[in-house]
Amino acid sequence: MKTRLIDAMKTNFIILFCIHGALSVRHSLRYFYTTSSEIPAFPEFVDMGMVNDQVISHYDSITKRKVPKQSWMETFFDQQYWDSTTENLKSAESIFKTNIQIAQKRFNQTGGIHISQDMYGCTWDDETGFTEGFHHIGYDGQDLLTFDVKTATWIALVPQALHSKMKWEMDLSGIKSKKSYLTQDCIEWLKKYLDYGKTTLQRTVPPSVSLLQKTPSSPVTCHATGFYPSGVMVFWQKDGQEQHEDVENGETLPNDDGTFQKSTHLTVTPEEWKNNKYQCVVQVTGIKEDFIKVLTEFEIQTNWGDPAPNCIPIIGGVVALLLVVVVVGVVIWKKKSKKGFVPASSSDTDSDNSGKGLLKI
Repeated sequence: MKTRLIDAMKTNFIILFCIHGALSVRHSLRYFYTTSSEIPAFPEFVDMGMVNDQVISHYDSITKRKVPKQSWMETFFDQQYWDSTTENLKSAESIFKTNIQIAQKRFNQTGGIHISQDMYGCTWDDETGFTEGFHHIGYDGQDLLTFDVKTATWIALVPQALHSKMKWEMDLSGIKSKKSYLTQDCIEWLKKYLDYGKTTLQRTVPPSVSLLQKTPSSPVTCHATGFYPSGVMVFWQKDGQEQHEDVENGETLPNDDGTFQKSTHLTVTPEEWKNNKYQCVVQVTGIKEDFIKVLTEFEIQTNWGDPAPNCIPIIGGVVALLLVVVVVGVVIWKKKSKKGFVPASSSDTDSDNSGKGLLKI
């Protein structure tokens, strides 16, 4: 029973991590928290920061250290900064562990495998100027609460979340600070991170495109890999028209080098593609050129193993990346300092909205 639950949760988390808006030009800053109970060899608490789907910082209850995951994060923040933010997360860890126990009581549970999750952050479009803040909370894969930035209120999605909604909304200064963080401070930090890590975060890398097939009767897979950023469209065309019938699209998945991959599968007979022009088109955000592979016998690579060999270890990496996204029964935040930014200083406000002002559910 435990194994099936863990596998189901892992599948959901993979899907959540791998959903990306096709050709989106939006940049994102997200923080993920996970608290778990009775999962062997898995941290009870994890904190992870991500910019444009790249992990920038990590903390867990086993190592008990917040550490940079990008070289440019090490450049702009000194050790004193990492030490101070580590202490903040140790406090957060304690409250999160208490909260998962409270959540179990609210759902009339007496133990077992449970996971609470929390995702918050913001997006910014450098072309249109559009910004968006968000905070989603849940438990065991079920949505509990979401913060409505426009009305500055919490929306309880299940009866068990009503107590938290009413409790948090009584703290008017906390509500004001949360809206300010999601709509202003978070955007400011996102822009700073994009500047600090521009050589990696704002680069463009063209894809490598291959046509793969296990057997002559198997679907033909168009596999694009090695591209950056993650915004991508991979689709089939028949005689110049986009083909939707007999097409199965895969998710965008991360490679271990920071780039991404995506596949789409076309079920077609040799007679059909020999008598009609089928081609796979790949479009990547920030790259004007389309990458096209015409389906011919010469282009098809026969693969008697897995059509996308890197998928299995990558998926495992995503799970290890944390069972972390969306949903918890707890909110963590702190009021943001209005002081100016001073690089490489522990006195600087952390972009992670954790540490102080933590609310118990």
